[in-house]
Amino acid sequence: MAFEIAPLFAPIPGGPELLIILFIAILLFGANKIPKLARSTGEAMGEFQKGREKVETELEEMREAGFEEGEEEEFAAAKAEGELDTDDDDDFVETEPVTTEEETETESN
Repeated sequence: MAFEIAPLFAPIPGGPELLIILFIAILLFGANKIPKLARSTGEAMGEFQKGREKVETELEEMREAGFEEGEEEEFAAAKAEGELDTDDDDDFVETEPVTTEEETETESN
């Protein structure tokens, strides 16, 4: 009795399958929206890549610093509290506090 090993993933679609997928995409979204969808997908992939690289560099910094297992949590906590600044870009924007209608009514009385 011979057993076949089932693949974990489906095979990658070839030429005819890609044409059918492209045709269905044109029918669903229209020819005008496909470039916009492709652009936004590319931007999202770029943001994901940046985030992944950022995490990889932080992990590499921790490895180079020779952290023990317990010290990794301290590093993450210190970074979360703002004690460590490894970023050069500004990730946060200053905002005004949100007020509810009740707060504004009581302040005006």
